[in-house]
Amino acid sequence: MPQFFKTRKPALEPASDVGQLGEKIEIDSPVDSDSSGEVEFKEGGYGWVVVASVLLVNAHTWGMNSSYSVFLAYYLRSGTLDGSSPLAFAFVGGLSISMALLVSPIATMCIGRFGTKATLRLGVILEAGSFIGASFSTEMWHLLLSQGVCFGVGLGFCFTATVGVVPQWFDKRRSFANAVSTSGSGFGGLIYSLATNAMITNLGLDWAFRILAILAFVVNGACSIALRDRNKEVGAIHVAFHLAFFKQPQFWLFVGWGFFSIIGYVIVVFSVPDYAQTVGFGATQGSILAAIFNLSQGLGRPLIGLASDRFGRLNVAGLGTLIACLTAFFFWIFAGKSYAGLVVYNLFGVFAGCIWPCVAPVGAEVVGIPLLPAVLSIYWLVLVLPSTFAEVIALAMKKPGENGYLDVQIFAGLMYAASFLSIWFLRSWKLHQVGCLDMIEEGESEEDRESRAASLRIPHSLRTYLGGILKVKHI
Repeated sequence: MPQFFKTRKPALEPASDVGQLGEKIEIDSPVDSDSSGEVEFKEGGYGWVVVASVLLVNAHTWGMNSSYSVFLAYYLRSGTLDGSSPLAFAFVGGLSISMALLVSPIATMCIGRFGTKATLRLGVILEAGSFIGASFSTEMWHLLLSQGVCFGVGLGFCFTATVGVVPQWFDKRRSFANAVSTSGSGFGGLIYSLATNAMITNLGLDWAFRILAILAFVVNGACSIALRDRNKEVGAIHVAFHLAFFKQPQFWLFVGWGFFSIIGYVIVVFSVPDYAQTVGFGATQGSILAAIFNLSQGLGRPLIGLASDRFGRLNVAGLGTLIACLTAFFFWIFAGKSYAGLVVYNLFGVFAGCIWPCVAPVGAEVVGIPLLPAVLSIYWLVLVLPSTFAEVIALAMKKPGENGYLDVQIFAGLMYAASFLSIWFLRSWKLHQVGCLDMIEEGESEEDRESRAASLRIPHSLRTYLGGILKVKHI
């Protein structure tokens, strides 16, 4: 699949007066940026230190969150907490993700007011505190508040503070660098899925939580020192809500891709260990499957990033979503009762979570780098409901017996199918916009070019981001 498009000049230029969707936004750059104040941008360099820092943060936030699948399988069979039920435990996992997305507008405003590092450090404290609180939980509501709400808020501040930083340091290798940083959640999930099961078995549930708290605090705290943003240089707009986004079909297609994809992802990541035990395998085998799933995330996300830079970010996001749909229908349903079949399905886990390495680059294609923090702030907020109730819906659909997960498997596959349709129509919109820009003659004056582009309803920020007239090579 050849490259989707190429630009004539780098897209990482400052945008002091960035308009989106034909409107002017007059917002000052963040008053406190953690950047070095470089005038001339050079791709990479210290950016690779930033990539390593974000990778470690993802490993000790999303990676640790992935280990909840091991906790969930343990809770469902141990009866540890008073007043517990399978749906209540499902809410804990959903809350940890939905709360992270729900606080994204607040975290975005904190970045603009206090800076990236301060926002990240607040998340570090909340995450470590949540694990400590969970270690003393004796009732269900204790766990909901600690591992659900508090961990989710901490995760949200850490994630929002770091998700938009890596793309600021790269242009040609943006998708690859972003994918390498997001692969940390896969490697972290691999390590902590195995480690959590071993800690629960050998040290007990309480000390498993406390060890996770210490590791999260030390590693993420160190990363908050090394992290550096380029908010001032790129003119990043850290506004929580920009209502003009809601008027555009392309924004809703972008949201639709994430909305349906996150439902499928949450179901898969939290259900596989319990599914393995439902069809007759042991807890250790279930944790190994979770580890394999996360290994595929860790190894596969950089490859997705390389493919995105080479073949087009929308193209690869769409293809990855389609593969997630097909593997859910064919591998999980038809081969999932054998352990070898489950291993193969989890090796394709990178496509189940392709939203994570692709969302920032795809968002940049839609609105441009300057407005990426603003659009992601709304984006995460919209994904709160599906991430909260995805696993709840899955456990509600689960039936007794060996085939109890069949409806859940079909539902997850359908969600990925709907997600693929959304990204496919978004790609069609982008082709139309690029085609419109291609129609603008190079001999026109800048004023005529801007007038013609405006009449075609091409966002000013998109024109600035693309760096002029784009040429489509192939699809």
